[in-house]
Amino acid sequence: MEVKTSLLDNMIGVGDMVLLEPLTEDSFLENLKKRFDHNEIYTYIGSVVISLNPYRSLPIYTPDKVEEYRNRNFYELSPHIYALADEAYRSLRDQDKDQCILITGESGAGKTEASKLVMSYVAAVCGKGQEVNKVKEQLLQSNPVLEAFGNAKTVRNDNSSRFGKYMDIEFDFKGDPLGGVISNYLLEKSRVVKQPRGERNFHIFYQLLSGASDDTLKKLKLERDFSKYNYLSLDSATVSGLDDAANFRTVRNAMQIVGFMEDEMQSVLELVAAVLKLGNIEFKPESRCNGMDESRIKDKNDLKEMCELLGIEQSVLERAFSYRTVEAKMEKVSTTLNVAQAYYARDALAKNLYSRLFSWLVTRINESIKAQAKTRHKVMGVLDIYGFEIFEEGDNSFEQFIINYCNEKLQQIFIELTLREEQEEYIREGIEWTNIEYFNNAVICGLIENNQNGILAMLDEECLRPGTVTDETFLDKLNTICADHQHFESRLSKNSKFLNDHSLPHNCFRIQHYAGKVLYRVEGFVDKNNDLLYRDLSQAMYKANHSLIKQLFPEGNPVKVNLKRPPTAGFQIKASVGTLMSNLQTKNPNYIRCIKPNDKKASHIFNESLVCHQARYLGLMENVRVRRAGYAFRQAYEPCLERYKMLCKNTWPHWKGPARQGVEVLMTNLQVPAEEYSYGRSKIFIRNPRTLFFLEEKRKQCLEDLATLIQKIYRGWKCRSHFLLLKKSQIVVASWYRRYAQQKKYQKIKHSTTVVQSYTRGWQARKLLRELKYQKKCEEAVTTIAAFWHGTQVRREYRKFFRANAGKKIYNFTIQRIMQKYFLGLKSKLPSMSPIDKTWPARPYSFLDGVHAELRRIFHLWRCKKYRSQFTEEKKAVYEEKLEASELFKDKKALYPSSVRQPFKGDYLEISKNPKYQKLSSAVDEKILLADVVNKINRANGKGSPRLFLLTKKNVVLADQKTGQLKANVPLTDLASVSTSSQTDGFFALKLKEGSASAIKGDFLLSSDHLIEMITKLHRISSMAADREKLNIDILDEFLVQFKQDKVCVKFIQGSPKNGNSVSCKRKNNRLLEVSVPASS
Repeated sequence: MEVKTSLLDNMIGVGDMVLLEPLTEDSFLENLKKRFDHNEIYTYIGSVVISLNPYRSLPIYTPDKVEEYRNRNFYELSPHIYALADEAYRSLRDQDKDQCILITGESGAGKTEASKLVMSYVAAVCGKGQEVNKVKEQLLQSNPVLEAFGNAKTVRNDNSSRFGKYMDIEFDFKGDPLGGVISNYLLEKSRVVKQPRGERNFHIFYQLLSGASDDTLKKLKLERDFSKYNYLSLDSATVSGLDDAANFRTVRNAMQIVGFMEDEMQSVLELVAAVLKLGNIEFKPESRCNGMDESRIKDKNDLKEMCELLGIEQSVLERAFSYRTVEAKMEKVSTTLNVAQAYYARDALAKNLYSRLFSWLVTRINESIKAQAKTRHKVMGVLDIYGFEIFEEGDNSFEQFIINYCNEKLQQIFIELTLREEQEEYIREGIEWTNIEYFNNAVICGLIENNQNGILAMLDEECLRPGTVTDETFLDKLNTICADHQHFESRLSKNSKFLNDHSLPHNCFRIQHYAGKVLYRVEGFVDKNNDLLYRDLSQAMYKANHSLIKQLFPEGNPVKVNLKRPPTAGFQIKASVGTLMSNLQTKNPNYIRCIKPNDKKASHIFNESLVCHQARYLGLMENVRVRRAGYAFRQAYEPCLERYKMLCKNTWPHWKGPARQGVEVLMTNLQVPAEEYSYGRSKIFIRNPRTLFFLEEKRKQCLEDLATLIQKIYRGWKCRSHFLLLKKSQIVVASWYRRYAQQKKYQKIKHSTTVVQSYTRGWQARKLLRELKYQKKCEEAVTTIAAFWHGTQVRREYRKFFRANAGKKIYNFTIQRIMQKYFLGLKSKLPSMSPIDKTWPARPYSFLDGVHAELRRIFHLWRCKKYRSQFTEEKKAVYEEKLEASELFKDKKALYPSSVRQPFKGDYLEISKNPKYQKLSSAVDEKILLADVVNKINRANGKGSPRLFLLTKKNVVLADQKTGQLKANVPLTDLASVSTSSQTDGFFALKLKEGSASAIKGDFLLSSDHLIEMITKLHRISSMAADREKLNIDILDEFLVQFKQDKVCVKFIQGSPKNGNSVSCKRKNNRLLEVSVPASS
């Protein structure tokens, strides 16, 4: 990227209009157009920045650009708004000078965007930190809120500011922002009730209807359709490029960041909805018996909904729209309002409600962003206000008159401050000051604001005098008093030269402003200046239950009734403009003049007549002439010497003395006439731009000569470097080649030597091989002969031995082979590893019976051991119980075989998990080993009652199945024995020891589906306890059971087939219970 070191480097056109030569209006516009066509939208007039709206995004506002302009001299880089912002910020931070940045221009020229760029630059270059970042974010986020409520779409601009904004940003001694204060001016509140064709109401109305949720709209009693509301124009309701729904979300988020509470945001939206509802209230005429005209509301539905939103009684507001009460001293007079007056009252209420809401928003934002510290702060003000407005065909009214008055005051202070700044710099530098002739617009300001004969004073006087007051009477007064003023023109004035001026209508007057003549139509001047809101409406608003409404209409408080007429709009504006001017006088000014290049809001179009018109009323040519009246260009000695030192041999390349002496030597050597420049204390002042351009031309020629010299030296250096590189390369190539040739020669000799060596070694190896082969053959021959001899000797001995032991050897060999074959066959035919698998391979020979049986036994024992080693402790316990059950019941109880495959679960009821038995589970302290449902047999009828059977390590517990109530708790130490039959039934008797505490009620005769498991667990627990006797298990088909005092015999018999497969118990007599058991299949 090309780096510039001066404003004059690579200039497109002229970057500073003060240097424009020749200076004419045509050359001024031509220079602006040339720069605009090359995307150079910023141009200087001294320290003033001219900004042309490009109507498109340019890549000149990136973080890199911020860093490029940070802490750089104003004229060091090409013109940019960042340069002005940096100069203002550094003057405030380093020199402790309060600053103000005045941004002016007509609607659509880019004033709002310029103020955002200034604030964003200051936010980017100031300090960092959590608190500082919070303040910066709040200051930046105040813009979207104010734009939503104060901006609107106009024919000139889709986001036109319809109010003036002045923000004081407060900084601490380090230059970090502490907070800010916002002042608003000239809100165009008439836009609330009426918009010109092709324009919209304020953004917030469209954003609310487009972006709010359905629930929010329902609460506000609104619909999304714009056509439902009379205050919203329909021809421009939607704007291309504006997303109202997204902007509404942005506004809500910005309000939260600034510090608005949720209830405050809801209250603001309720007031916006109320304004929309207010516009839908319509009136109809009615005639009274006394002949007076009065009005009535047509449809009260919108009035009702508005009253519900604001918490006002409908009858109170309805009366306020129909009657007007006038108080004079001790008298009250109530008059009816006709339809026109009612509509006027409705619109006045809407305008006042919205404007006061806007003022409250500004106040509320100020409360959030104001600096908390009480120490003195440095201040930077940013003013974004309407530019001069001139409408065609005499459509200029009271609003344009006020705006142009404000711009006259700004032009006055601009000229004063610019001249003062010039004079101060001349005095500071020791340069003689000469008075500069310029047009002083104080006479125009006096025409408007003079307390005796000014237009605003006469307008206030006309509004306050008794009698009939109209716009025509006001114009007559102007014609009488201002007729001789040189800047006032009217057809009806005493000055006869305007009597035949047909461009000046009878109901108009013309003022010669500094920017040109403006024709004002007096229609509406008196009403707009009065800006009356009937006291009945103020009092009705104060009666609302809505907290915000009471704050907005304090004059409606009946306790604080003030019969004094409120100040007029002109008086208020004059006072606020005076305050603003006093504020600006205390600060160092910085100016940004915004210009729009065309009315089509299109890029790359430069309308010369439109730009010329704006340049005239902004006074840009006047500004250039003021800056050029003395010295057109000034520069500090150090950068001046650094820039032009190559023009003199004495100062090039380094000047070792003071910079001023170097500049003096330089100017003397260049033979610049002495009247063309002056030496200040720290700067050189050049009178004529031609002198500067002469220096620049000489510098350009010198730079070309220097460039040629540099190119010559560079080319020589490059050729020498190339030659040395070739020479070095040739040496390297030659050395590598010689190395390569020697390597090839060495490899050839090495290969030849290897071949000779290989042939020699081959001959020696073959010779040795022949000797070894001969030696091996001799050894083999001797070995063969010896083997044959030894074989002959052995065979002779063996024949003698074989005849004596041949049979026994053959037998042992045969038996050995049979055993080997048997074990190998057994290995391949082994049965599975299951302990219950009883298969075993058949023996092949009868003499192996003992071995066969022993191997089978050993294999089975080994297999069982392997199987047992896989058991966990829990599984081992289960099998131990199964084993004990086998010892107790196998071949004794017919029910046992069917229980073998059933696992012993123990807790069949899941007592701990079942909420029904939670109380019973808590009553039993010990761990429950078995829980099941059993039937307790009644001796009276032999029928069973279901009981819960719980077994712990110490007790047997019986409880009611339905309620879980404890019925019996028998310690295991009280059990004498358990009796059961040998058949397939599940009956068993728990016999208690005589004399024990549990034996009072007698033994228990029970029936269970898990009899084997219950008796096994009882027997196992008694066996494991060292302090108890082993429990006896009696398996009998007839046994005695003790029921209280009597003993009953329980007898088990085989049941007949007609009884089916169920077990039944019947009482035969007082001493006998007979249990019929079905025959086992």
